[in-house]
Amino acid sequence: MGAIPQRIVSLNPTTTELVFALGAGDKLVGRTTWDLFPAQAKNVPDLGPGIRPNIEAVLATRPDLVLLYGSSDNRAAAQRIRGAGINTLSLKIDSIVEFQRAVTLLGAVLGDTAVAATVRDSVTKSLDAVRAATAGLKKPVVFWHIWDAPPITIGRGSYMNELTEIAGGTNVYADISAPSPTVSIEDVVKRNPEFMLAGPEGLVMLRKNPRWQQVPAVRGGKILVLDTMLVARPGVRLGEAAWSLARLIHPELK
Repeated sequence: MGAIPQRIVSLNPTTTELVFALGAGDKLVGRTTWDLFPAQAKNVPDLGPGIRPNIEAVLATRPDLVLLYGSSDNRAAAQRIRGAGINTLSLKIDSIVEFQRAVTLLGAVLGDTAVAATVRDSVTKSLDAVRAATAGLKKPVVFWHIWDAPPITIGRGSYMNELTEIAGGTNVYADISAPSPTVSIEDVVKRNPEFMLAGPEGLVMLRKNPRWQQVPAVRGGKILVLDTMLVARPGVRLGEAAWSLARLIHPELK
């Protein structure tokens, strides 16, 4: 990319957190509505959504680098931004390995590979510590409630499946390779998970929709409420997310 970028737009909460962790937060000139961590991110101009972004708003910040989530939905946006003579970097971070690669790549782009190595190794060390803490524990079967209509959960292809295993749990839909499969409540009933994992909004949905009462874990109140802003982002707080999940599944952990 040539010169180290000085004006960065990050259109992905995960990369925004990473830019701050790499010590380049002061170079951010734009973020998405959902980029709220760390607290300093709120001081960066809000440019709206990160998927199919407002190109005019992005260009108005006069960036020399735009970070996008690497998906087909953003391909046209990346082409338009590059057409305006601005460098783009599309990062698809949907697994722990992809996060580690993204840290290394972004560290090189920002000109600080040493800090990138420190960040990457720190996250890896935290994940290893959680894995060691849960190694000898029972692995309860859990269901991730991602959405309600239709019911969406996580499969083996999601980094949240990796987090579940590291945290000492078993994802009831780990046999499905897709990262976010649509399932039926009837099938969840058949699989009979021991616990339901949901965010605050998901908790409301599980309690409000009478069909979920067919699931013994819901009927028995075995719903573990997650901090979705923490566990739903495969970024620099992956270790913290794994500890949070492990302590929910295994409250005996300190």
